[in-house]
Amino acid sequence: MTGFFSKIFTRYPIKTKRALEILPGLISWTLILFPLWGSFFIPYTLAYFILFFDVYWFYKSFSLVITAFIASQKIKEAERKNWLKIAKESPGFEKVSHIVVIPNYKENVDKLRETVKSLANQSFPTKRIYVVLAMEEREKTAKEKADILIKEFKPTFGDIFASFHPDVFGEVKGKSSNEAFGGKLAYKKLVTGGKIDLDFTTISSVDADSIFDKQYYSYLSAQFLKDEKRHNKFWQSANVNYNNFWSVPAPVRIISFFGSLWRTGLLVQGDRLISNSTYSLSFKLLHEIGYWDTDVIPEDYRIFFKAFYKKSGNIWMSPIFLKTSMDAPLSSSYMNSLKNKYHQERRWSWGVSDDGLFLKWWLTVPNVPFFRKTIMIYNVLVDHLLWPVQWFIITIAANIMPFVNPVFSRTTLGYNLPKLAGLILTLCLFATFSMIIIDFRNRPKAAAPTKTKQLLFPLEFLLLPIVGFFLSALPALISHTQLMLGKRLEYKVTEKL
Repeated sequence: MTGFFSKIFTRYPIKTKRALEILPGLISWTLILFPLWGSFFIPYTLAYFILFFDVYWFYKSFSLVITAFIASQKIKEAERKNWLKIAKESPGFEKVSHIVVIPNYKENVDKLRETVKSLANQSFPTKRIYVVLAMEEREKTAKEKADILIKEFKPTFGDIFASFHPDVFGEVKGKSSNEAFGGKLAYKKLVTGGKIDLDFTTISSVDADSIFDKQYYSYLSAQFLKDEKRHNKFWQSANVNYNNFWSVPAPVRIISFFGSLWRTGLLVQGDRLISNSTYSLSFKLLHEIGYWDTDVIPEDYRIFFKAFYKKSGNIWMSPIFLKTSMDAPLSSSYMNSLKNKYHQERRWSWGVSDDGLFLKWWLTVPNVPFFRKTIMIYNVLVDHLLWPVQWFIITIAANIMPFVNPVFSRTTLGYNLPKLAGLILTLCLFATFSMIIIDFRNRPKAAAPTKTKQLLFPLEFLLLPIVGFFLSALPALISHTQLMLGKRLEYKVTEKL
């Protein structure tokens, strides 16, 4: 079958590409408008679909509670261990090195300093950590910022140096092309230069606001050394938005709250876990697959699936049960912070642009285990396709039917539909309260605000219907529609003070 589909994609490269780009937006708009056209033509089918989706949402809500709780317990257990001692017990510890690539553009030097400082505070010997400040050549102050940080931290690490990514025709400006340039420079300076052993080295893609747990690289070293498949592995910690949790506007805090719990819960979900934002992988693996792609904006899912299909499915994610704390978007004003969060969601939801390629690989790449590749592409598609849709189905779908088809509303099912949907979603509040407790226990207490603000925090969730639309559903829907119309997203840096 892969041979057949390969011929189709080879014969019609543009048509197949456009068809796969149109598909997500077409599905999204079909489901969003389903309550309108479905009320006329298939009201009973629509009613059962809404109830099914509400039950599905109930299941997803409590699944998140369970997975986030289990992962949180594992994190607390891991935080109590001496990972440096564990790593030292493994043969080859003295050979292990870690490269950290920090792609950045228009980040202030203080923000970068905090990230580098969290690397300097690692329990792992910092002389075997190599930091690449991946700057953009077009940024006027890039060299000045790099020089400040290099001078300050040069004595701490095995090396810290800067790469200056030029604007190249055909490349997409953004994190992926920048860190590809930085990674290749690291290989030239450190591997070709004979400073490190490629077989015993990891490389990390690190957002410029990432604050690592002090044991992250000791934990990573221990996992790397004990794993016989270390050169077919990615490692992912729980990326949480705790750096400025109480400083951001309430709408941003609500979205960041759910995002942090979701990424925490993923650690215990097997193949549901895919590299996101800040992650690590074998440097040998990265070099073999040709580094990050330079023609895309979202790079985390892309690099994982690129490796997965190039290695015939012999690629796995391993969880690092520690927290890596990051910033939520925060600007100089309330409205600018909301705009920045909106643009961040636009950039993240633009990950749907990769789905066509993932489907193409699923159909055309031979010798990849069918069941595993199918489960993985299914999970990605469901997450991306439902992103702009779920708000409409959960929030307004059940209440639209009586207005569009008042005759159906006088039937038993039509009359009870809003009540049943409301009951199911009300039960989801228990899941939300459980999430608040889990999140409260996870967040660092040192950064906690006044008790009054903490007690009032649950009341902020009254904003969820509005926040969910403007800071989640709408940006995702625009991304899907833009892709469907054949337009491209311009990369915008998320401002973080």
